[in-house]
Amino acid sequence: MAADHLAPGSDQTAQLSRTLGLFEITMVGLAAMIGAGVFVLTGIAAGVAGPALIMAFALNGVVTLLTGMVYAELGSAIPGAGGGYLWVRQGLPGGNAFMSGWMDWFAHAVAGSLYALGFGAYLGLMFEEFGIGRFGLSEDVFAKVAGVAVVLVFVYINFRGASETGAAGNLVTIGQNSIIGLFILSGLYAILMRPEGLSNFTPFAPAGMKGVLQAMGLTWIAFEGYEIIVQTGEEVKNPRRNIPRAIFLSLVVVVPTYILIGIVAIGAVQTGDPNVPSWQWLGQHAELGLARAAEQFMPLGSILLLFGGIFSTTSALNATTYSSTRVSFAMGRNRNLPDVFAAVHPRTRVPHMALFITAGLIISMVVGAPIEDVAAAASIMFLLLFLQVNLASITIRRKYGDKLAHGYVMPWFPWLPILAVCTQLLLAMSMFSFSPLAVYIAVGYLGLGAVLYYGYASRRERAAAATPVLMEERQALDAEAFSVLVPVANPATVDNLLGVARGLLQAQAGELRLLHVSTVPPQLPLSVGREFVLEARPVVDAAAARAQEMGMDPAVLLRVAHRPADAIADTVHETGANFVVMGWRGATRDPRTTIGSNIDMIVQKANTNVVVVRGDVQVPARRILIPVQHPQHGHLMAGLAAPMVEPEGGYIELMHVVRSGLSPQERAQRAAQLKESISAYDPAEQPEAGDAEARRRMRMRIRIYEGDDVVATIRRVSADFDLLIMGATQQGWLRRTVWGDTTSRVAALIECPLMLVNLRTGPLQFNISQFFEFFWETEGAETEGP
Repeated sequence: MAADHLAPGSDQTAQLSRTLGLFEITMVGLAAMIGAGVFVLTGIAAGVAGPALIMAFALNGVVTLLTGMVYAELGSAIPGAGGGYLWVRQGLPGGNAFMSGWMDWFAHAVAGSLYALGFGAYLGLMFEEFGIGRFGLSEDVFAKVAGVAVVLVFVYINFRGASETGAAGNLVTIGQNSIIGLFILSGLYAILMRPEGLSNFTPFAPAGMKGVLQAMGLTWIAFEGYEIIVQTGEEVKNPRRNIPRAIFLSLVVVVPTYILIGIVAIGAVQTGDPNVPSWQWLGQHAELGLARAAEQFMPLGSILLLFGGIFSTTSALNATTYSSTRVSFAMGRNRNLPDVFAAVHPRTRVPHMALFITAGLIISMVVGAPIEDVAAAASIMFLLLFLQVNLASITIRRKYGDKLAHGYVMPWFPWLPILAVCTQLLLAMSMFSFSPLAVYIAVGYLGLGAVLYYGYASRRERAAAATPVLMEERQALDAEAFSVLVPVANPATVDNLLGVARGLLQAQAGELRLLHVSTVPPQLPLSVGREFVLEARPVVDAAAARAQEMGMDPAVLLRVAHRPADAIADTVHETGANFVVMGWRGATRDPRTTIGSNIDMIVQKANTNVVVVRGDVQVPARRILIPVQHPQHGHLMAGLAAPMVEPEGGYIELMHVVRSGLSPQERAQRAAQLKESISAYDPAEQPEAGDAEARRRMRMRIRIYEGDDVVATIRRVSADFDLLIMGATQQGWLRRTVWGDTTSRVAALIECPLMLVNLRTGPLQFNISQFFEFFWETEGAETEGP
């Protein structure tokens, strides 16, 4: 089947072909894990941890298994190009998905540049062994030139398609594993023939647990290859069965292999100097430590290890090029990166533009990056990525668990992912003492990603997910102008809502915007909503005509959505509405929400002032009651109520309820706080207003009521008022629902007209609130109109 370049905004989705079986994807994982990491990093890690390198490998195996089970579960249930990025997108809120993909792409690309440079170093040493010159190039320059060349070779192989990629990877993986197997057998034989070599393991941990943790963090990049297995999700035959099997098969091979390599490297080496232990000798030879060790006990040791190093670096480069390309492809398809990343070649069905751009990133680091520190930064970001995936697995199981078909389900949930999160955070922190520069690089790259997300990707993401606008009259809407948005659904409540909107616009000049949302069943595409436009016009036209009679010139928008709250939130984001005025049908039947699911969702999704009207609200009103829980918030509610009261003879009462037995001094102090907070809105407090003028205009007064039952007190007092205005209490933003229990109980008991107000919060508090609310949401919850 031919593939097309998919245009941005197309209803189609770029698809990849399924050509990889269990053997191929297991080899992809082995190539990434038993690859350049073991050849390049073993000597360096031995110099850091000493013989406790064996413990570091074993503990890394345990930590890897914890996250490997998470990857097996999610990879079988939600297979797709992008892997961890895809799951974080489903399981964590806000910019977490972008940052996970951003880290994943960078980490694999950096790993690829490390493997390319490793290939160049081993190739240069091989030329030296065979007496071949480096064409007049220095050792470093030769390594870079050879590294760039091998990157281009594997770009071509990857461009040919997944089958060619897997076939090439299989050949080099089998070759390298054969050489590593011979290295292990030869080393074990050398230890048996020379038992005094066991003294090399004493002292076992010369640098203590600090050295073990540093070695674990440094070599973590060598354990993360199973993540590449799930990157093949869209190209695997029977992914529900094969992905978990490939992950566990690769781990069964890799972890024992690494432990045996550590035992052999430490135990079989003879340094010839009693003052230089074998682990220190390995550290001195750094990335060539294994090759130099093999010279001592392995037939054709250095030559075979050099071939092994070349095989390993090329196979790892192949796997990381494949993986980083798929991550950037997935980000382009989800509009987190420009659309060019989502292009699929019509013949090879490979995301070729993502491949070429990723290759450019790898080559740039091969040529100019301080690779050791950047590789350590890649390990940090792999750890942070897996940390996010573990957290996402908890949310995904809770929200979607019964809706997914799993090929594998991890045991002891959620304790295993929680344990994995703690250990990965510890390892990431340990890297600071090993390479502060790596931490700075990681933090800088994450900062760049945050700027890119909030300045570019989040807007594209929101635009792609926004509900479509089917009609917009009076097109020139100024997002910077003060505006009041009134969603129109029920003609019977239009006058009430427009009256409140008019009061707000009298207090501050601005625009009225009317919105009607046509809802479409979730099983149907939003495009069918165009059929509902003609049905909606009479309702919207009548509301617009009524607004004009009240002296307002409204802009009108028609949208379609599966949920009204989504359309209203999208409109707030796009138009910058300062207020949303809505009607309330009454108490909700859903125990998960307080006022109504749509209204709760709007407050959670859009950081604006939300006014909910219940009953026959007549604005301006003569007598307005405002319960105030916190005296310092009196000015906010007074400012909202000021344009709602009759200018002549009307008054606003701010009531504050105190517990029985409060001392007179404390009562007076709270009254003084309230009086000070509303002074800007009380004409009697303005020195330039004469007494006669102050008496003619509306007044504000403060009353302190005593009562142990706040709700009963408010209910009793409200019977003498024409309108009750209540604001959201501070008990709500960390709760599952938006408004607290006091507000909902008052709303359910009082009989007078009611306005509930949720005031805009600061950006930081709103983002934190959104983060916690994300974990309370349950997919598939029933919704009802406001």
